[in-house]
Amino acid sequence: MIDELNKPGVREAMPILASNEGVWEGWYRYYDATTGKLVDEHRSRLICRLFTKDGVDHYHQTNHYFWEDGRTEVRDFPAWYENGRIWWDNDLIKGWAAHMKPDDFDRSTCLHWVRKNEPGIYLYEMIQNNDARTHRARTWQWFRDGLCYQRTLIDEKFITADWQNWTDNSAPNN
Repeated sequence: MIDELNKPGVREAMPILASNEGVWEGWYRYYDATTGKLVDEHRSRLICRLFTKDGVDHYHQTNHYFWEDGRTEVRDFPAWYENGRIWWDNDLIKGWAAHMKPDDFDRSTCLHWVRKNEPGIYLYEMIQNNDARTHRARTWQWFRDGLCYQRTLIDEKFITADWQNWTDNSAPNN
């Protein structure tokens, strides 16, 4: 039987994810998998938080999206840590994130989720950080009924680790 008190927490088990705690800004670009054509792009600001509540480690990510035409959107992704993974189960998605093993350089995280309101759709995401943890690149592979139909490329830079005092809600200047 595993001693519950000696299990590693999210910071120990997922140091890459822990190093991503803070504010990130960048671009999301969506491409049609068949034609390779850009179908959407927008700026982003992500606020990534880790905290412990009632003895459970939690991860909470808030995504702010900004389009050139003035549209904005905010999405919240609360999650919890259990058995070596971060787990999501909210109105939009159900899935997980895990440290990529083996990764001899400790730069990669893998995610998988399904969109609850879009039957037959799932995606995998790969996140690669640079060694300084100041920039990261993310790739989403979208599948519908077993066929890849879309890819999302995300380029981000680290703004600050101090998410608790972040107050700027204006669009990023990147």
